[in-house]
Amino acid sequence: MYVLPWEVLGLESNLLVIGISHHTAPVEIRERFSVSESRLYPSLHSLNEAPGIQEVVILSTCNRTEFVVWASGTGEASASIHQFLASEFSLTEEQAKQFYQFSGSEALLHLFRVASSLDSLVVGEPQIVAQVKGAWAKARQAGTTGRFLDHVFQKALGVSKQVRNKTAIGAAPVSIPYAAVALARQMFDTFENRNVMLLGSGKMSELSARYLLSAGVGTLWVTNRTYEHAVALATELGGKAVRFEDRWECLAAADIILSSTGCPHVILDREDAERIRRMRDGQPVFMIDIAVPRDIDPAVRDLPGFFLYDIDDLQGVVAGNLDGRLAAAADGEKIVLQEARSFERELDAERVVPTIVALRARLEEIRRAEIARFQAASNTTEPGHDDLEAVTARIMDRVAGELARELKQARRKPEQEEMAAALRHLFHLTQSSLASPADMEPDPSPSNVA
Repeated sequence: MYVLPWEVLGLESNLLVIGISHHTAPVEIRERFSVSESRLYPSLHSLNEAPGIQEVVILSTCNRTEFVVWASGTGEASASIHQFLASEFSLTEEQAKQFYQFSGSEALLHLFRVASSLDSLVVGEPQIVAQVKGAWAKARQAGTTGRFLDHVFQKALGVSKQVRNKTAIGAAPVSIPYAAVALARQMFDTFENRNVMLLGSGKMSELSARYLLSAGVGTLWVTNRTYEHAVALATELGGKAVRFEDRWECLAAADIILSSTGCPHVILDREDAERIRRMRDGQPVFMIDIAVPRDIDPAVRDLPGFFLYDIDDLQGVVAGNLDGRLAAAADGEKIVLQEARSFERELDAERVVPTIVALRARLEEIRRAEIARFQAASNTTEPGHDDLEAVTARIMDRVAGELARELKQARRKPEQEEMAAALRHLFHLTQSSLASPADMEPDPSPSNVA
């Protein structure tokens, strides 16, 4: 396993990630902390008002629930999230041990790895990109992100795109349904006008059917011993339900047969296959048996024109492809680490922007007050006032620019924060005077990030 060298990064930002995932807890625990659509916006608003939290995004999928926070104080923000989990989800002390917490460099690298599908249950799976993008978009809609998390998520999605474009991490199928369709592609030049028959309504055959439909197959039939189940799945997939006793005509017309029932015995034996072969006039048929125990008699393989693959065949494809993805993942980790190092400097600059904006406002306030005092003392508004405005404005810009440059170029957060704290003290910059993200220029929308 490739281990990320967190210690080589110098970032100690206010970025915080607290979460639970397939790495730390089984599904029966994870599902208790899933944030549903109906609870998402109230949860975002509640957390955004909690002590220590300036901005927040919630990422909730079948494999993880994570709270990504830009914090004014990581300890205070962490306490707020755990208090939220306790009050909203009845978090116990034992369950709390299954939650992880990353801050600074670790949080940044973790988020980049999640968005790049390097932390997924199936490495390289593409769904996580849309899930991360959607979580960010919903937080923006709720008004719980701003300059900082917008910058972080935009970069995370950009890194994800780099990993996918520059490595082979997504090139090979690593799920049983996807592998089934990949095998079918080897037999058919095109799926156009190919008919598909689903025997049973198992989840994996359903997913396989979805892949085939997206690839452009023609008619889809669904049959099940319980006809109502066939109707429900056929309706969802846009196919046609067939009563089990009426299945033969459709089986004979199907180019691809997917079987995934819960029967404890074979439902299609060699004799049945012979009947189908006669009805098809010898045309080849591709059969995928994903059931355990198997639905289709292995002896069907011996018949000419029948190409039968079972779960073991598909797992072999998956295992071989997973090895390739894991090798590509090592290249992806290098990209993530390199981009995190570079992004560290950008975050350093972003962190002090509110202080810089507040400082410029304070200097402008001082400048205005001194000009007014000068005019009152001289009792004049004679020509030359414009020159005074221009000269004092240039002096203020020069001073503010030099201070901003020193702040942004500070190499480490402790040094940078000491300088920012000194400026806040010297110029009496209160927390309320610091610019909020909403006061600064807008950041790119998630819709503009691939």
